[in-house]
Amino acid sequence: MTHLAPEVVGTSGTAHSRTGTGTPDAGPVPSPSAARRPWTSRRRVLAVAEGVVSLTAAVGYMLLSRRIDVNPIVRLGQVSGLATLQMYAAVIGLPLLGLLLYTAHRGPARRHQLVKRLVCAALAGLATGVIAGGVVVALHGTPHPLGGQEGDPGVLIDMANSFLHHEGMSGIYPPAFPALMALWAKIRYNGRGETGFALHDLQIFFTAVAGPMAYLAWRILLRPFWALLIAVPATVLFLDPIRPYSHIVMIVLLPLLGYWLREMRLAGRRATRHLLVRGLVLGVTFGALFLWYSGWYIWAAPGALMAALFFFPWRQGAATAKKAGLYIGVTLLSAGIVAAPLLYQMARLGADNPDRYAFLAVYADPGYVLGWVSDRSGTLTYQTWPVAGEMAGQSGFALLLLFGVGLGLGLGLRNIMVRTAAAVLAGAWLARFWFAGHMAQDKAIQLYPRTTWIIMYCLMILAVLGMMAVVDRGSGWIERVLRPRSAGAGSASGSASGAGLGRVIPLRVVRQLAAGMVCVVALFATMGASWSVNRYMPSSDVDTMGIDAYRAHVIKQRDGSCPRFSPRENCWDIEKDDWKPGPIQDFIWCAGIVADDWPSVCGMEAPKRVRSRADIERDAEAERQARKDVSQTEKAKDAQKR
Repeated sequence: MTHLAPEVVGTSGTAHSRTGTGTPDAGPVPSPSAARRPWTSRRRVLAVAEGVVSLTAAVGYMLLSRRIDVNPIVRLGQVSGLATLQMYAAVIGLPLLGLLLYTAHRGPARRHQLVKRLVCAALAGLATGVIAGGVVVALHGTPHPLGGQEGDPGVLIDMANSFLHHEGMSGIYPPAFPALMALWAKIRYNGRGETGFALHDLQIFFTAVAGPMAYLAWRILLRPFWALLIAVPATVLFLDPIRPYSHIVMIVLLPLLGYWLREMRLAGRRATRHLLVRGLVLGVTFGALFLWYSGWYIWAAPGALMAALFFFPWRQGAATAKKAGLYIGVTLLSAGIVAAPLLYQMARLGADNPDRYAFLAVYADPGYVLGWVSDRSGTLTYQTWPVAGEMAGQSGFALLLLFGVGLGLGLGLRNIMVRTAAAVLAGAWLARFWFAGHMAQDKAIQLYPRTTWIIMYCLMILAVLGMMAVVDRGSGWIERVLRPRSAGAGSASGSASGAGLGRVIPLRVVRQLAAGMVCVVALFATMGASWSVNRYMPSSDVDTMGIDAYRAHVIKQRDGSCPRFSPRENCWDIEKDDWKPGPIQDFIWCAGIVADDWPSVCGMEAPKRVRSRADIERDAEAERQARKDVSQTEKAKDAQKR
């Protein structure tokens, strides 16, 4: 029961080797028959198979969604596209779940374990494959990316243009993704002027592979079901297709950090060569992720430092401490070499780049960390969001999540990932309120609302690991207390069948329960992915997230014509600008606040370019009048035809 369908048939119910529960530093028990096992039981082969299956499911589904031919500008077309995405997911997913349930009820356990690993990997890929497929539908008929040439996508396009001009890095923004845009534009689209087309492709691709990357990162610490239970909700909830590279780093960083800390803690049991290789590989990985998106390192750093000091083997002798220090040094050195370009830019320009952009999350209660709104928050205001829950403002979901966190801290504290997530949570929590507390005085936001994501992610991790600890300890208690004495004696005698015959909860029941839980996670994945996709369906309302896809449909194509489903006759030209640093203002820019409310919200009069309520009402009236004129013109034409 502890494994919720263990990976290796015949192993005990402890989770030592992958979860850190039980005896904290125990490793896997070698099997004398390892050499005679079939190739399907070899660890590296299975790991590669999981990765291939997960990536194939994600990318394959994304390519399949290109067959959906609807008008994404029209709401009925959007609904048809969403329904077709769900149908494709059902056609692919239901046979996989059926196979999983069949092997759980029939056939040998070893076959079921293999099927379970591959099905969990495929579901992780399908979860974000559906989201990527939704982006394909939303952008159907246009080669431009979400966001068009406005906002962050416009900045990324300009940065990629600068890379194509060999102008080097653009300020302190992580350079890896704009550089990849430039490279793909040069390979696929002939270079400058088409970097927006490259962003279109990369948005879809990295949205698709986010699920496999999250799942595979967690698989280095957890068994398939538990890795799936963290990876799928995290990617569905946090993934932002307009910038998918950002949240991939956050989701992957925490399990890698937990794995790095575990290896450091076990330095006394590792060979020096093993530590050098692991330190080098992890250091290069950390450095590459830093170049990919560096923001999450700021929020994770305080907790990571605290955890490293706590887990360092101070009391295990000078030899062990030396090996651990060597491991840390190799990791930091390799990470520093890879990340050197961005670290240099930060040291040179960091103080000259304050963040002064405020939006709804800045005006809301800073103690709320269980939900997120972007700067396109629709009709929400800081008076109406977040919606107060039933218990001191906390919702039922918040209370259940916190209860799970309590289980994790209470029952799973021996798990190194529980301690890592708790440390990162504490560090991000303190950093959040430090920056928020100095915001009014320093006139800088410093991206503190983004700690919402990493704090909630840590809470989710602790809750899932708390559930795992309950299963581990609860099943062990049941077996010890309720197992018949005769069965216990049979097991102690060393018979091969004693471990299975005398169990209070048969292993087959455990496998069946695990298969049912995987089906529930799959259902959540499809429902959650549809919710995520629906937010990005094109809409002309500038206060909703649908404006990003809408803008992609109102830019000219390479031949100068409008995209196939463009709602306009005259589209915008393709911009081919290079990146240039903007002017640094000396006040906080209060986005989403009308000019009339700037004095009460921001403490100053609004700049001239900020609209007042009268401006908004006048523009709305002009739009209504324009629609009325168009309707009357069409009626007159119809009357003349008749």
